[in-house]
Amino acid sequence: MNKKEIITQYNIKLELINKLNKFYFDKSKPIVSDEEYDDLKKEIILLENKYKFLVSNNSPSKSVGHKPSKNFKKANHKVPMLSLANAFSEEDLINFEKKITNFLSQKEGFEISFSAEPKIDGISASLTYKNRIFVRGLSRGDGKEGEDITNNLKTIKDIPQHISSKDFPEEIDIRGEVFIQNSDFENLKDKFANPRNAASGSLRQKNPEDTKKIPLNFIAYTFGFQNGLKVENQYDYLKKLKQWGFKINPLNKLISGVKNLINNYNEIEKKRADLDFDIDGIVYKVNDFGLQKRLGNVANAPRWAVAHKFSSNKAVSQIKDIEIQIGRTGALTPVAKIKPINIGGVQVSNATLHNEDEIIRKDIRIGDTVTVERAGDVIPHVVSVDILKRKNTSKKFIFPKKCPCGYETIKEFNKITKKFDAVRRCPDRGFECNRIAKEKLKHFVSKEAFNIDGFGKKIVEKFWELRLIKLPQDIFKLDYDRIEKLDGWGKLSADNLRYSVDEKKQISLERFIYSLGIRHIGLENAKLLSRYFGSFQKFKTLSKKNNYSDLLNIDGIGETQLVSIKNFFSKNINLKILNELDKVLNIQDAKVVNTKGLLKDKSFLVTGKLNNLSRAEVKSLIEENSGTTVSSVSKKLSYLITGEKPTKKKIESAKALKIKIIDQDEFLRMLNKTG
Repeated sequence: MNKKEIITQYNIKLELINKLNKFYFDKSKPIVSDEEYDDLKKEIILLENKYKFLVSNNSPSKSVGHKPSKNFKKANHKVPMLSLANAFSEEDLINFEKKITNFLSQKEGFEISFSAEPKIDGISASLTYKNRIFVRGLSRGDGKEGEDITNNLKTIKDIPQHISSKDFPEEIDIRGEVFIQNSDFENLKDKFANPRNAASGSLRQKNPEDTKKIPLNFIAYTFGFQNGLKVENQYDYLKKLKQWGFKINPLNKLISGVKNLINNYNEIEKKRADLDFDIDGIVYKVNDFGLQKRLGNVANAPRWAVAHKFSSNKAVSQIKDIEIQIGRTGALTPVAKIKPINIGGVQVSNATLHNEDEIIRKDIRIGDTVTVERAGDVIPHVVSVDILKRKNTSKKFIFPKKCPCGYETIKEFNKITKKFDAVRRCPDRGFECNRIAKEKLKHFVSKEAFNIDGFGKKIVEKFWELRLIKLPQDIFKLDYDRIEKLDGWGKLSADNLRYSVDEKKQISLERFIYSLGIRHIGLENAKLLSRYFGSFQKFKTLSKKNNYSDLLNIDGIGETQLVSIKNFFSKNINLKILNELDKVLNIQDAKVVNTKGLLKDKSFLVTGKLNNLSRAEVKSLIEENSGTTVSSVSKKLSYLITGEKPTKKKIESAKALKIKIIDQDEFLRMLNKTG
């Protein structure tokens, strides 16, 4: 398919989804199932990811949730309606709990209570009460702005118009889910595709009297803005909701321990078929509101909550071949090429086999009949092999011991686990290996890095084959006269690419560091390094100073990251790349997160272990108040915070420089004084 055909296909899909949106949101008459709509949306996003020249403001990738309907007034949520991170396995839950305990600086064995709440598959709504009266109701919208659907929500019997309880907050946004019971939906099948669409369509009726005819239900489960709420945890809040006259999920439970969460999950999954409403998982929330506040949010999701989704869709297929893909870090990943199958409305022809050890453990072979699982947006993977259907002529798959570049592959020894890694790697891990080089270039132009419009993975592959690019700096020195003459291009396309490339010659330091593809340096670590160095020139001179160990003073940077950074700077080709990019790029200095806080112009350094307060949390508290953290004692340091077993040398240096030394209590009192 050529570029013109791709654009045509893309526009057809966009036109279709916009038509569906019109029926779904504006006319409140969905004409396809939720699954069909989601599949179409995914197809559009996949096309955009594959072909970077596909750009449209009407794309579903440009929005979160949906834009409020023109049929209703728009209004802002005082507190954004965030999405939730997903968990699909026991391991995900273990990691979720571990991240919480690490952030709170708690020892192993610290017990966290969770409010476990079945996730109803309906439409989110936020109800604002002032002086105990329901005054406004908003849809979720895009999380920041929703539709004012007050009059329609007032028709739902489950939503109290007035609260009589005297302990009800002065003002509060009660949040929950609007849904239709499966038994009630039986009478609505001829009008709506499924219960969720029925609830959505009904809430968007222009005439509230039409909404009133639909048997909508409302279950409350959280709150947004509040003034005067006098409960200290989620489970007590749910009990209060019931006392105030709201319906809550009868399956809510207070649970501690991942094993107990799993047991509850299995029990409820068995009950799903018997429930009169659809649920698609269980939401776990840290019960204590104080801990929730400390944990805060990451991006668009809270740290203190996760949605544990029910079993994903599975299908049976056959492995036609096993290919080895090589990533930008040199990792060799086996991928099963399978007979195309439909899983949850999505056509699947590839499934990851993870690594060599996994192939051996499951004894996966070419020609095997296998069960393939697709969990949410996770890459499809092979779950199991049907040994009974295996042919007698079948042979074990021999994992290659050499990279195509000629280097012997290795399994690295992990100092933490005291075991060899499951992943086999090309030991070069740099631009000397052609396979790795191409993947590093793809990473360099990716959305989170330089994000160059029209410069996707396929373009990288093509330009590499034509020897137009070999190293990152080549991207900014392209021969556009030659590109113009290529099949499928022309002057306009070449000029558009030139504009896109030139536009990205200015980039933030954190995105630049991330673009280099240093192993173990993701977006968050790139941000940490950016703040630490402040400027590209300081980052670039790291190799000359040879003071890598100082990086360990950065909260979030450990020995693993340190080794990767050292390896990167040890390669002459990487130093050449940095120097060449310096000539063609404007790499902006790191920005101060908050310049108006009460710790402005004050810097801090922690030495020793603090009590129930991790360094990550201290750093977060300091930065929220416009302060900064430093890695060593110098004249630039304002305060040295000491905990248990502090480094004597740091204390002596601080005394010599007459730097104020404070303990944890003094630091917290200081925060209280400053707000």
